[in-house]
Amino acid sequence: MSAPAREIRFLATRSSGEVSALLIRPRDAFALYVFSHGAGAGMRHVFMEEFSQALAKHGVATFRYHFPYMEAGRRAPSPRPVLLKTVRAAVHAAGEAAPDLPRFAGGKSMGGRMTSMAAAAESLPEIRGLVFVGFPLHPAGRESTDRGDHLADVSVPLLFLQGTRDKLAQLDLLRPIVSPLDCHATLHEVEGADHGFSVLKRSGRTDADVMRELAETSAAWMRDRA
Repeated sequence: MSAPAREIRFLATRSSGEVSALLIRPRDAFALYVFSHGAGAGMRHVFMEEFSQALAKHGVATFRYHFPYMEAGRRAPSPRPVLLKTVRAAVHAAGEAAPDLPRFAGGKSMGGRMTSMAAAAESLPEIRGLVFVGFPLHPAGRESTDRGDHLADVSVPLLFLQGTRDKLAQLDLLRPIVSPLDCHATLHEVEGADHGFSVLKRSGRTDADVMRELAETSAAWMRDRA
């Protein structure tokens, strides 16, 4: 049975206005994950819903939210300053929605990167760590590490959930970024998964198997830091 979601609205920025959010809080919640979406799909995307429900089974509440461009039904992401301000506003709104739960933040692809950029610029209040669900290190076919330069400036622990077939994050480029961060960062490689965490049939695994792995890994990591 799916955990129920409570709809919430909060002010993203003065210029952008309010955006929508969904709070799922299981009865046994021990932590809250402020969960932002990727560039091309909003908070109601099937992956966002399935991951939130999977986390709920492990005692992790989620606060999913829209960036202003997605709220307005536009395809092109909002300017970066708006995205970063929205991350900070979402962290604050999540704290108001569940003030008793230790908070973590992050997101799928672009949402995770915007969260880390916000945290690198200025610490996110009361956030215990960041969880990246497919960190987008570079565009497909254009290998680079520039998008990871700011990670060394993030002061809280980091968890990277990365598929070994992810074309937006070549692992031979990501590993050298994570390694110098020592115990500050954890890289969990999901064998055979792509950027959307789908696996090939010949792998002998299903997407549901991968979802369980993602949720179990994230929940255990958060529990150690809650």
